[in-house]
Formats: sequence, C-alpha cells, structure tokens
Amino acid sequence: MPWLGAASWQDIPYVDPAGLATALWDAGDGTRDVVWLDSASGGRHVLGVGDATLVVREGAATRDGEPVAGDALDALEAATADGGAWVGWLGYEAGVRLLGLAPAPSPHPDAAWMRLSTWIVIDDDTRTAQLQSRRATPEPLPAAVLPPWYADAPPATVRWRDEPEAYLAAIAACQRAIREGDSYLLCLTTAVETGPIDPLATYLRLRATARAHHGGLLRIAGTTLASASPERFLRLEDGRVQTSPIKGTRRRGTGADDAALAEELRTSEKERAENVMIVDLCRNDLQRVCEPGSVAVTSLLAVETYPTVHQLVSTIAGTVREGVGPVDVLRATFPAGSMTGAPKRRTVELLQALETGPRGVYAGCFGAITADACDVAMVIRSIVADAHGATIGIGGGITALSVPEEEVDEVALKAEALVRALVPLGGSGQAARDSA
Repeated sequence: MPWLGAASWQDIPYVDPAGLATALWDAGDGTRDVVWLDSASGGRHVLGVGDATLVVREGAATRDGEPVAGDALDALEAATADGGAWVGWLGYEAGVRLLGLAPAPSPHPDAAWMRLSTWIVIDDDTRTAQLQSRRATPEPLPAAVLPPWYADAPPATVRWRDEPEAYLAAIAACQRAIREGDSYLLCLTTAVETGPIDPLATYLRLRATARAHHGGLLRIAGTTLASASPERFLRLEDGRVQTSPIKGTRRRGTGADDAALAEELRTSEKERAENVMIVDLCRNDLQRVCEPGSVAVTSLLAVETYPTVHQLVSTIAGTVREGVGPVDVLRATFPAGSMTGAPKRRTVELLQALETGPRGVYAGCFGAITADACDVAMVIRSIVADAHGATIGIGGGITALSVPEEEVDEVALKAEALVRALVPLGGSGQAARDSA
C-alpha cells in the first residue's frame, strides 16, 4: 500500500507480524486502539496506532469525541480530506441508511476509523520492514514477542441466533418473494453468538487455520473485528477501481474429492446464476462513477481455493471519472451487492423483515482509505467482539434454484473455522501472555 504515505520512514529489521501485533495489543493498559491489516497468505502487513478516531453510532458521527455533521460517508470524506491514512470499518447498518431505510440498532459502531500516526509495513515476501509515521520523529513501538499460547485453548460454547427450522422458514419466504417478483436474489444472514472472548488469541488461532489475503485485527472504540476475509470489496488506486464479489461455496475435500468439489462448484447452475446476477449489479454500481465504456468483467466465475472452502469469484474493474474519490465509489456501491442481493434497495427491505437481529459490522467492509485511494474487504468470515461477547455473522444467497437444506448446510460450513477459532476470555490466551 504505497499510497498510505508518511511524513517520515526508515528501514528496520524484519519483524514477525504476529509477534508485533501481540506486543501492540498488550501495550500500556491493553485498551488502546490498534490495527493490523494482515495479508496472512503472503504479502504486506500494516500494523499501527493512531492519532485521531472517527466513530458513528446509530447514524450520529463523532471525531475524537466531538460531533460532526453528515452521514457516515460524509464524516469519512471530511476526515480523509484532512490528510493521512484511515483504517477501520463501515458497518452494514450504515449502508442501510445510505439506501434511505431505517435499520435496527446495532450494539457496535456503524463505522469506526482510526488515522494512522505511526505504523510498520512488513513484507513477508521480501522479509523487509519499514517504520513509517506522520510525525518527524515516530513514537516508539514495543518490541515484538512471539505468541506460542493460542493453539490449545478450550472450545467456546456458542448459540445460533436462528434454529434450522427458523432459517428454513426464512428461506421459504425469500423464495416466495422471488416468485412474486420482488427480488431475484437475497443474501439471507444469521449469526452465531458466544460470551466474552480473547480477541487476539482468537485471531491468531483463526489465521493459523483459515489464512486469507484480506485478514485483519482491528480494535477501535471498544469493539474488535477479527477477520479472515477472502473477498475484496473495493480497491481504488491510480484512477482504477476493482471489486471481486464472491458467490458460491463448497467444502474442501481430500485428493480427487477436493478437485471434484471445486469442479462441482464451477459447473453448478445455481451458483453460476447467483454469481452472474451479482456481477451485473456490481457493473451497474461502478458505471455510476466510472468513465463510460470503461467498466468490464476482467474475470468471470473463477474458482479460488482457501484452506477450508472453495469459492466462486468474479472481478469487475473500471476507470473512475475525474474528480471521483474513494468515498464517492463507496457511496455508489455500498452496501455491497454480494451481501444484499438484487435489486438492492427492495431486497434490503425484505431482509430487514426476515432477519432476527442487526448485522452490525458483519456484511460491511474494512480496510484502509485516504483522500484518493482505498483497499477494503468485505466483513465476512469474521468475528466481532466487545466486553459483552462475540458474534459471527454468516449468510448465503437464496435464489429460485436454492435447495433449502443445502443453504442451511452452507451457513454451518462457513461458521465452522470461526467457531473453532474462538478462545473464551480467561482461556489460554491472556492468562498465558500475562505469565510469559
């Protein structure tokens, strides 16, 4: 992310990102806002602390505790215009408000962003690191420590927000809406809930088993997002914008069975139709901010393989019009079609009536943004936690061709790795770090 920019920088010895994250997480009183954008499958990491915070709760924005005008994107645009790189998330309910609808209240911020003041960029491929800062003299960061303690934590007790029978009934309602012409694809979601967790230990265990190119561990304003997201929502750099929606999932197998599952995903009529419907929606969204004729599908229905699942992914790209910035692109595309369905506004209305709780940070996006560039991922395969407990959002696209029982199996599959990663507070995470 060379566009992050810095007032000063210096080359430093390579440092293990997990070790640095552990040191940052526990430094001081252990509550300071800290972020780790984690390319856990190889590539660059960004770890750092900040000098300003933007938080939006139920539509009301504050910057460093002072009220600011406008919606979540107005506030974010004003913040990035002041300079620097901001790291954080935009939650689903903020997107519902952008559509002119009133969402259910979420216990977590609709948006939370921190401006980086001092950070380290670590490149796993070249085994190099840079200390960067907005300040002439960077503030010192703690020395990295190796975290060997997370793997053997006891399992957490979880509960599903919706029992299978209730989720099946919601699927039936989705298919009824499709038959009646109100929608042609609905991304129906539910959640797994548990008590308080150790977010750092949980994330380290998650990235050990479910590595993804857009991982992240962000603690801002008392809420933590731990994500192993495989889906890039938006990248805008040098005037080019790209989005890569995922629609279609299969379990990993072994040997020939694994290849057969990937091929089944690639050739599935239902999964291909679902993916193409979202591609059309994304093309239409991007055309609102791109040069005429520049929007194109650069990859269609590609199977990408991750440690626990195969995914069906397409990519759409375009050249933004002069004067269009990342917040303009967010306003044209958020909430993401892959997390709503289509047509977007009507489908979100239908989902609000069917889903039994707010999505919160889940189904939003997270990453880094400046005045003229961004790289943000979908908040999927993610755990959101605060002092009261943790939530895992899971969903799937419902079409006329969906087999309801298979949709129930799919949300269970998507939850598996995340549930296994949960480290209950007081497990082998914080207690082991304190005794080290």
